[in-house]
Amino acid sequence: MYRNLSRSRIAAAVLALTALSGTSYAANNSPANQADTINATTTQLPRGVTPQHYALSLTPNAQAATFAARAVITIDVATPTSTITLNALELAFQHADIAGAGGKKQTASKIDVDAATQTATFHFARPLAKGQYKLALDYSGKIGTQATGLFSLDYDTPAGHQRALYTQFENSDARSVIPSWDEPNYKATFALDVTVPSSQMAVGNMPVATSKDLGNGSKRVSFAVTPRMSTYLLFFGVGDFERSTKMADGTEIGVITQKGSLAQGSFALDESARTLREYNDYFGVRYPLPKLDNIAAPGRSQFFAAMENWGAVFTFENSLLFNPAISTQADKENIYSTLAHEMAHQWFGDLVTMRWWDDLWLNEGFASWMESRTTAKLHPEWNTALSAVGVREAAMGLDALATTHPVVQRIATVEQASQAFDTITYQKGESVIRMLEAYVGPDTWRAAVRNYMRKHAYSNTVSDDLWREVDAAAGKPVSAIAHDFTLQPGVPLINVSETTCSAGNTTVTLRQDEFTKDRDNKKALSWRVPVIAQIVGNAQQTRALVENGKATLTVPGCGPLLVNAGQTGYYRTVYTPQNAAALAASFAGLGSIDQLGLLSDSLSLGLAGRQDPAQFLDLVKATPLSADPQVWGKVAGSLANLHEQYTASSGQQRFDAWAIARLAPVLAQTGWQARDGEAATVATLRSQLISTLSELGDRSVIAEAQRRYAARAQDPQALPAALRRTILAVVAQHADAATWDQLHADAQAEKTPLIRSQLYDLLASTKDQTLASRALDLALTDEPGVTNSPAMISRVSRAHPELAFDFALAHLEQVNARIDASSRSRYFPRLAAASSQPAMIAKLEAYAQAHLAPTARGDADTSVAGIRYRISVREQRLPAIDAWLAKQAG
Repeated sequence: MYRNLSRSRIAAAVLALTALSGTSYAANNSPANQADTINATTTQLPRGVTPQHYALSLTPNAQAATFAARAVITIDVATPTSTITLNALELAFQHADIAGAGGKKQTASKIDVDAATQTATFHFARPLAKGQYKLALDYSGKIGTQATGLFSLDYDTPAGHQRALYTQFENSDARSVIPSWDEPNYKATFALDVTVPSSQMAVGNMPVATSKDLGNGSKRVSFAVTPRMSTYLLFFGVGDFERSTKMADGTEIGVITQKGSLAQGSFALDESARTLREYNDYFGVRYPLPKLDNIAAPGRSQFFAAMENWGAVFTFENSLLFNPAISTQADKENIYSTLAHEMAHQWFGDLVTMRWWDDLWLNEGFASWMESRTTAKLHPEWNTALSAVGVREAAMGLDALATTHPVVQRIATVEQASQAFDTITYQKGESVIRMLEAYVGPDTWRAAVRNYMRKHAYSNTVSDDLWREVDAAAGKPVSAIAHDFTLQPGVPLINVSETTCSAGNTTVTLRQDEFTKDRDNKKALSWRVPVIAQIVGNAQQTRALVENGKATLTVPGCGPLLVNAGQTGYYRTVYTPQNAAALAASFAGLGSIDQLGLLSDSLSLGLAGRQDPAQFLDLVKATPLSADPQVWGKVAGSLANLHEQYTASSGQQRFDAWAIARLAPVLAQTGWQARDGEAATVATLRSQLISTLSELGDRSVIAEAQRRYAARAQDPQALPAALRRTILAVVAQHADAATWDQLHADAQAEKTPLIRSQLYDLLASTKDQTLASRALDLALTDEPGVTNSPAMISRVSRAHPELAFDFALAHLEQVNARIDASSRSRYFPRLAAASSQPAMIAKLEAYAQAHLAPTARGDADTSVAGIRYRISVREQRLPAIDAWLAKQAG
């Protein structure tokens, strides 16, 4: 799933574990003690009955929002029983019977449906002996409007209104369509047939095997049988679609869109073919299905962009279709990242699946790493290798708070599984993999991955199954390092001593501590930390493992010492003032990725009180105009972050003036107009600079955006595709009532779903609180569409968190109707996340107490921790920046 967002509809009740009741993760337990218990298999269903094959017949009624179905499930009964319990959610059963190998059938004497545990139990008068049976179920269910289970998406086209149906089952929503053993460890094969309108296209995991016209305006479409897979990977879609294909390594690659949009899928189609060839080579196991479709759907979810259904990847249009009239370079890169991520899942997740949600990172962390690795290899012109620092920063930002959790975490309920699709699972998982690959070498790492794929194809694993292969390929105990970084939470901190130089070599002592943002007196956890160091200007690198909290390095050369050279390590580095000053003086000569690493560490360490926060501004001041565009993008983003920290603080105006003065020459150098042959990274930086300078209040940038908007009717070049959205965003951000009304009229008139969604987002991005209130009111009408409504409220919350949160609570029932049930535990806390007001803490805690189960408060706790941290930054860190700015002015 792309990215770190989850959408499963589940009951709020806490579900007891069958296998591991009472176990929990203690943050201060040693990883070694956790390694055995973490590998046990969890289940929430009685053991002893195992599905082997599902034959599912589905007849949806899109207009009535219901479906009728029949499932015939081949099961193995290991121990005699008179009951069969499986997962079922909001299903109504009309009939159930079971037949053994001899064909003798008996009807269920009783059917118990338990909404709290999301199960159905079928009772039989005669006990079932050990053996194989076919369980036949006739039932019906509901079609929803949110992206969970079987759901509909409505959209307008120039030809009229359309409705399409899709499924979304991860993590635990297959049970709302199929009575099933809806857990990843219960793999089975699936035969699906669907009865749908004759004029529409039906899509499944496998190619169509047969299609029969029923003569009543409908047809029955049967798909080929799938390989063994988990329930959450099954997919079905039907609508007014069209499809284009091409062959790659013997696999038919397809892109499926609403009619009229197929040309916009050509980039994704071409790139999917390239990527499949690359993955076949890298994994050493060829993609095993005969086809791989990518299905583009209008609308959106607040919590995910795409889903890796085996052979039928579901993706919202804004993450798959490239429209030259409105799409940007950043859009193109996002499209590729999304498809590369989901295609990586066809191996990591689909072919080999984690045994239980504890090891979700085996899916998501690896798909994220593979996505980044492959983007850098197949599109070197985008220079995305530098993005590794941003990925690591996203993880560390949360991992340094008290509310963090290990990469491998104990999951006890399906709601906790839903919340596990987060930044720690994705971005920390990816960063740890990158560090371990650098430690053992890319060839060794690939050999281990290939062995892992071959040994565990079509089955389920835990993390240690992978670590055994890495240990064997590397010939050294890499698993000990892996356990340190995946079985305990937090961020190591490497303290660098003063250096001494003798006989052309530099000697330094490294001491390991722990980086935290909200626990100054916390006792540090212990990690074995792989470290790479070098002297600036000397290409030779020294590698070491910091163990038991300390290591002494001898590094060739004399001069400023750089630790975490190449930025593959998952740790922060703090230097003595003398070493930090030497690096700042040499900053312009560092490689771009190390400039990014130093900027990131300096800002985070400064805001957390580990060093003078003004040291970051020294690095910004030392950044040359010739620095890589992504370095300036990092500077712009960081200055925007500091601007936000100044909310309600008197020093904001002086800070903004300094930041504008630093960034304006970069925009002058980049210009508003694209130049022939310019790097892709320059186009992205141009948009970043305009957006940031607008946020900082640069009047010249705002005026230029408004001029271009006003001239759009007379001058088609005023809003070039690459800057159209950026310019409109500046106009919307600073809109007056008349401009807001014009944007609203444009949104109402727009018929293209992708552009229409963007326009409603713009209406919600205004800085004006009165207009933001109008956007909130608009969000709860039918006008924006059911998937745009929650997005608008979220967009308002970026600039007006208190306003958006209070509004959502005041309209709780209406907002809840627009988001799936499990997402509420994430949606509402995220509305408050940008706040820096103490009163919001009490509001958020009251909401959690009233509406969330104790096991569902992870996002609420994280938002509270973030608010407290921002308050401490404003009170304790910004005065040092104010003092530095005053000296610059003096």
